[in-house]
Amino acid sequence: DGSLMCVWTQSSHEGAGDHRIMFSRSDDEGVTWSEPLRIVGPARPGDGFMSSWGFPLLSKSGRIYVLWNQYQGIDDVVHQHTGTMDGCYSDDMGKTWSAPQTIPMPRSRYDDPDPKVPSNWSVWQKPIRDLDGKWFTGFSRWVSKAVRTPPHEKSWTAWETVVQFMRFENIDANPEPKDIAITWSPDDAALRVPHYSNPLLSIAQETSLVRLPDQRRFCTMRTMSGYIWYSLSQDDGQTWCAPRPLLRKDFGLPILEPLCCCPIYPYDEGRYVLLHHNNDGRFQGCKPEDTGKNRRPAFIALGEFRPGAEQPIWFSDSKQLMDNDGSGIGPLNRIDIGVYPSTTYRNGNYVLWHPARKFFLLGKKITPEWLADLTVPETK
Repeated sequence: DGSLMCVWTQSSHEGAGDHRIMFSRSDDEGVTWSEPLRIVGPARPGDGFMSSWGFPLLSKSGRIYVLWNQYQGIDDVVHQHTGTMDGCYSDDMGKTWSAPQTIPMPRSRYDDPDPKVPSNWSVWQKPIRDLDGKWFTGFSRWVSKAVRTPPHEKSWTAWETVVQFMRFENIDANPEPKDIAITWSPDDAALRVPHYSNPLLSIAQETSLVRLPDQRRFCTMRTMSGYIWYSLSQDDGQTWCAPRPLLRKDFGLPILEPLCCCPIYPYDEGRYVLLHHNNDGRFQGCKPEDTGKNRRPAFIALGEFRPGAEQPIWFSDSKQLMDNDGSGIGPLNRIDIGVYPSTTYRNGNYVLWHPARKFFLLGKKITPEWLADLTVPETK
């Protein structure tokens, strides 16, 4: 219907136990928004089991699905990741929503052997269409305490994770959520990245997907190595190459990043924007584990497709987009910036949406003029 629509997870603060899935819409290109509507989840702590990590899927008929991680009262890795996949839908552009239903998830080698313990997983980016028009996305699989490589330090940054993928086979047929059919990537093909001080331990999380002009898929992921890693698929996401560090160009320097989301988004034909924090976790004397301090400032690097290169997207130097000077806000006094964003492109406006310190949802236009001084290396 021409509106912009937004889905997000809200709570008193992250991990407070009242995560809920919210919805709002704008009919004036994001200038004003409707009063937030709670789709599912408790209104306050103690009102029931929380709902986290909501993400949308749109059928060709206009039905809007929202899927999320539904906590069931059983903690494995952590309560905001341990849960079933639940979903609901709206057939009236978000005014009303169906009752939640649980979507079956097959058991994984990364799950607790006890089938009563749900999987540990999260999706954080909007899925993209595959070459057959089916929705496709990556997800973080947090390995169960029962089977993971033991963490070598008392920090959540050493909890083992891998990246996997799911393909939604029948969304355009408007199934009930319980009847949504999903094809899951094989467990033995999960993407793994070694921890900087414990290479047997995989820390690979929060993948972000784009399509290349030659139809290959390209994904970035956050790691505990001090820089971004990426992988490539030649067959529309069926299989992926072993992850490798993301460089500025072939044989160039790696692009630095603490343990924080580092999404890549299409900008225009063969060009991309990479949002990241341009430090290896040791920002202003931090340790890599200090994720409450090293997720700032936010930078953008411009990427361009380079056919024939080993790494098919090359990147400019990084330009600072925004910072908050370390001023905290909210119950957790957060100082991160540019985390968990998404983008829209409408009527010539390319907007990066980001939840500032997980407190306000803001939009920032990324204009061609702002990117004009970023130069991507050419191949010889």
